[in-house]
Parts: sequence; C-alpha cells; structure tokens
Amino acid sequence: MKKIICKVEYDTEVSEIVEKFTSGEIGDPKGYEETLYKTPNGKLFLYVNGGEESIYPEENITRMSAAKAEEWKASKLGK
Repeated sequence: MKKIICKVEYDTEVSEIVEKFTSGEIGDPKGYEETLYKTPNGKLFLYVNGGEESIYPEENITRMSAAKAEEWKASKLGK
C-alpha cells in the first residue's frame, strides 16, 4: 500500500518491517494486524489492516515519530 502524507510517500513495498503485531487468526472477522515500517529515508509509519468486524476494517497508513513508535512497541509487544 502507498499513501502520501504531508508530501511524503509511505510505501509498504519498499519499506522495511520493524515490528508486527497480530490479533486473531487468519479469516477471523475481528482479527487485525499492525505493522511498523521504516522507509528507506528512515521515516516510520504504521500500516494497519483487519477483518470487517475489527478495529481496522480498512487498510490505512499513519506516520509515526520515533517516540510514538517506541510507545507502540512497548504497548503491543511488551518491550
């Protein structure tokens, strides 16, 4: 997925996965995934996608600061 936010392109195809959190099983309508990516230029973003009954029924990208990314990792991954 690609999304332009404030004139910066965020693209899951060319970015590196930093961490991934999954809730539920494949095919679970309430299941979802949150994946933290780093662009080739070092910008961080969160890609989300899930089942039709999940908190992310549509895929989306949100940019993240390094501090917010650390907070996300701590809350989701216990780091």
